[in-house]
Amino acid sequence: MRSLNPTRPGPEAFRAYDSAVARDDAGAATALVERLLDDGVDAVSILTDVIAAAQRDNGTRWQRGEWTVAREHAATAIAVSATKAVTRYVRRTPPTRGRVLVACAEREWHALPAMIIDCALRTDGWDSILMGAATSPVRLNQYLQDYGPEAVAVSCSVLGSLAATRRFIEASTAAGVPIVVGGPAFGADDVRAKALGATGWAADADGAVTAIARLPAVVPPATPLPAAAAAEQGDLEHDHRRIVAALRSSWSVTSGSAPPPDIADDVFNQLLHAISAVLLTGDSRPVPETAAWIADLMITRGRTIAVVHELADRAAAALSDHPLARDIVETHFADGL
Repeated sequence: MRSLNPTRPGPEAFRAYDSAVARDDAGAATALVERLLDDGVDAVSILTDVIAAAQRDNGTRWQRGEWTVAREHAATAIAVSATKAVTRYVRRTPPTRGRVLVACAEREWHALPAMIIDCALRTDGWDSILMGAATSPVRLNQYLQDYGPEAVAVSCSVLGSLAATRRFIEASTAAGVPIVVGGPAFGADDVRAKALGATGWAADADGAVTAIARLPAVVPPATPLPAAAAAEQGDLEHDHRRIVAALRSSWSVTSGSAPPPDIADDVFNQLLHAISAVLLTGDSRPVPETAAWIADLMITRGRTIAVVHELADRAAAALSDHPLARDIVETHFADGL
């Protein structure tokens, strides 16, 4: 079991890890983590205060155009290696509590957060089983039947995976198994988690440990989502490629003779996923948050805010067959600018 008064890593540990990542030195990063563990530093705190904290900074560097996608991916590979070192350390101790399935939702390829949650739960004595990235609902159902877990924990980093997370919630609660969700796609509170029918929500690895420990033994099936919004979300998902093509051909940033920026598809996909998230959860915040994110991307790449306002107009036009989605853009997009 984890200590009630864990020794946390100091800022010098974060700086040393960040320096190793900047040098693309996986060996140094892993050696640092192993040294911290040998010195008695809390494993969960290493995950949250060093590895995950550095990953957030790396994502910001990409967003600001300071890092390429390739460099960010290299940093993620180092983080995975460092997290595996922590996992090896904590798994030396046999589990003392029940079984928990830890997974990423279907279409969710960011496996690192789930790895961190899996490791954190193991430090608290849980017999955690990491199912990995992009787990399908069919596979989750099979694991629910085969392993009979006490709980399920799902990591969701991107808004586009919220629909798949809802299917996880339906599968888990239909079996009576409580489910905790978390990750950037859920935001800074439990509003979206509750709307999707999750039993609990966690902001980070520490929160996941606490949430899992407080779950009820059995839960009822999740209640249905509002029918009209859920139906339009399904239609929006079906028409995703067509709408992206319409945006690409109509937005001045991508419709001219010059090559479009390498982040154009990220912009289109993130906007549509944000709208989808609002339809699923009733929480309007993903759209203005995405608008602010798009504005930051454009401005750091030499564009003006005018192209972001233009994108909102183009999106509203492209969503003419989806009235709820169009209204979401027209009502909430500008709030982020």
